[in-house]
Amino acid sequence: MARTIRTAAVIGSGIMGSGIAAHLANAGIKCLLLDIIPGKLTEKEQAAGLTLNDSRVRNRLAAAAMEKMKTTQPSPLYLDSFIERITPGNLEDHLDRLKDVDWIIEVVVENLQVKQQLLQKIESVWTPGTIVSTNTSGISVNAMAEQCGAEFKKHFLGTHFFNPPRYMQLLEIIPGRTTDPEIVSYMSDFCRKRLGKGVVLAKDTPNFIGNRIGIYGLLVTLQEMREKGCSVEEVDAVTGPAMGRPKSATFRTLDLVGIDTFVHVARNVHDHVDQAGEKAVFQVPETILEMVSRGWIGDKSGQGFYKKVKGADGNSILSLDLNTMEYSPQTKVSSASLEAAKLTKGAAEKTKALIYGGDRYSELAWSILKKVLVYSADKLGEIADSIADIDNAMKWGFNWELGPFETWDAIGLVKSVQRMEAEGLAVPQWVKDWIAAGNTSFYKRELGRTVHYLKGRYHGAEENPEVISLRDLKDRGRVVKSNSGGNLIDLGDEVVCLEFQSPNNAIGADILSMIRQSMDEVDKNYKGLVIANEGRNFSVGANLVFLLMEAQDEEWDEIEAMIHQFQQTLLKLKHFTKPVVVAPHRMTLGGGVEVCLAADQVHVSAETYMGLVEVGVGVIPGGGGCKEMALRMSRKIADPQIDLQPFMNQIFETIGMAKVSSSGHDAFRLGYLRETDKVAINRDHLIHEAKQAVLRMDNEGYVPPVNEKFRVVGEDGKAVMQLGAYSLRQSKFISDYDLHVANKLAHVLAGGDVPAGTLVTEQYMLDLEKEAFLSLCGEPKTQQRMQHMLTKGKPLRN
Repeated sequence: MARTIRTAAVIGSGIMGSGIAAHLANAGIKCLLLDIIPGKLTEKEQAAGLTLNDSRVRNRLAAAAMEKMKTTQPSPLYLDSFIERITPGNLEDHLDRLKDVDWIIEVVVENLQVKQQLLQKIESVWTPGTIVSTNTSGISVNAMAEQCGAEFKKHFLGTHFFNPPRYMQLLEIIPGRTTDPEIVSYMSDFCRKRLGKGVVLAKDTPNFIGNRIGIYGLLVTLQEMREKGCSVEEVDAVTGPAMGRPKSATFRTLDLVGIDTFVHVARNVHDHVDQAGEKAVFQVPETILEMVSRGWIGDKSGQGFYKKVKGADGNSILSLDLNTMEYSPQTKVSSASLEAAKLTKGAAEKTKALIYGGDRYSELAWSILKKVLVYSADKLGEIADSIADIDNAMKWGFNWELGPFETWDAIGLVKSVQRMEAEGLAVPQWVKDWIAAGNTSFYKRELGRTVHYLKGRYHGAEENPEVISLRDLKDRGRVVKSNSGGNLIDLGDEVVCLEFQSPNNAIGADILSMIRQSMDEVDKNYKGLVIANEGRNFSVGANLVFLLMEAQDEEWDEIEAMIHQFQQTLLKLKHFTKPVVVAPHRMTLGGGVEVCLAADQVHVSAETYMGLVEVGVGVIPGGGGCKEMALRMSRKIADPQIDLQPFMNQIFETIGMAKVSSSGHDAFRLGYLRETDKVAINRDHLIHEAKQAVLRMDNEGYVPPVNEKFRVVGEDGKAVMQLGAYSLRQSKFISDYDLHVANKLAHVLAGGDVPAGTLVTEQYMLDLEKEAFLSLCGEPKTQQRMQHMLTKGKPLRN
């Protein structure tokens, strides 16, 4: 049967329930958020004369969760207005509404009996065919539904989101024994496409995949820490980026998650596994239980493995000594192996440098890692059938850069197994059989794609036409042109993609050259151009290192030439004869935004943070950003009888305050995107969607935008903007130098010293931009700001 999920109900409005409801709203799904009815009035409710029968009391828990969404940072919503898609209610008054929704998700307390009772209540009003799922983090899906009817069980499964649901990519789907395979397939597809999730199929075993491997790794780390006499700081130095893991490493992660939560999840495995050795590993150490008994459960209690304290010299962070249970100042941790890992690029090389470094930290890393790798291999077939699902669960759910089997390949499968066996570690037989068959890795590249071990042979997943991999296309010889800044790659169907490949995708002369070469190639041989890449961020802006060096050497002609080249390249891109679609993701700053502003259309990832942030380094947008923002607003407010000033004030504030969107949707509010631009919730589909947009424009008979004059607010408008900046200075919100930069920005956005309503050209505005940019580059305080950003990674307020 054809199935569509347009409406949903989330039962349970705690952190996870409200977060899931928020993300469903992000995806355009109308959602009921239900919870139990409170048993007593609050003091505020009593003072207002309310009773337990009042709907405001009965819906209080869900309504309060929605209020909390509005202030939670980072926000669970792409846009604040999306909260209107959520309706609060309670399980008694609104239970019958469940029969009208397309998907019911229970997210109540992790207690089997409570969940069983709730499912029976849901089944009493359930419309046959409606999908019902549980967000349990580890309770058996089959046990939960064992008292339900056969038809209900066919439509019931686990959908385990990771917290926070908007930001964590992992979604574990856990079928029950009798779940209809078509439901599993549909939900996997729906959650990938509509919710943007990375889906893995898990088996109905304690803690499924991510938490089973992740909690094991944390417990092994605690065990090795105790045996080797290491401190909290030492363990975190080893188990963070040096090992391809997040900066939060082990103990900062536990503080963030909550040590009580960690204990609960660990106990769930301990209580439900039979093998004595595994049960022993999942026995939580007494020191951790002591921390919980004292209420030292991490960030939510103010202290855990780390504790922030205020002193005469400001805040400092202390670390816990697990032997004395006392806090003390942190000590700096360094060694040859840690330094080698820091100097090496990529998680694979870092991990190798660390574990083969030959010092005590190498030994700590190896002793932890070898056990996690063997455990992951031992659980293959029990918790999941695919090593790719296990690897992806750890990357998407725990932010590891490499999954266990990818890590094994990185450190050398054959070499590491020999070392493990020499040290008496029992390696699973299937791994030894795989090596004996002549294989030296679990993954390999084959015909331009990655294949991996699956049941004794290499297996490649079916290609999804909606997922375009630039890496695969490059391996297949589809590079048309290339230089140090980028590659022009044939996407098929007479569309090419320009991929940036400079460090941090910073825009410099090499990328600008590649943009011009790409236009020349497309003009002759292709229908249109996509600009996208697969880097961590789309682009952090212009090449600040080059700019600072030239400014310090007073090479003004070089800087002017660079700005001119940047402006003219993007101006040509904007008026190019073929359609251009840019597909940005994550950090898209400064020059990266200006590339987007020059495109016919932007297809942006939902998790994109766009901003013209140049004032943070003491300059203004110089590649056409000011011009394009002013032009767009002028054309939007086309009626000359409507005062343009209030709208230009908004742009002045957006650029002057270096505002960055909190999502792709939020970029519309800030004016970086237009109504014709699009948002993709699944980043993996972004390049495909951009390509389709190019083909649509070509098919419709593409006509490039004309070069028109547009009106500006002129010198009167400049005075208004400068007065606003002066007021901020008087209120001490900005510094004197901030005011100086703001005055330059106002001059450019206003169109200079011309009468209000004057019509100007794009080139005129670009010349104003260039003049202001150049003059600011010569200022010592701008150079100080650039230097500070390069060394500290954050703005200087001088």
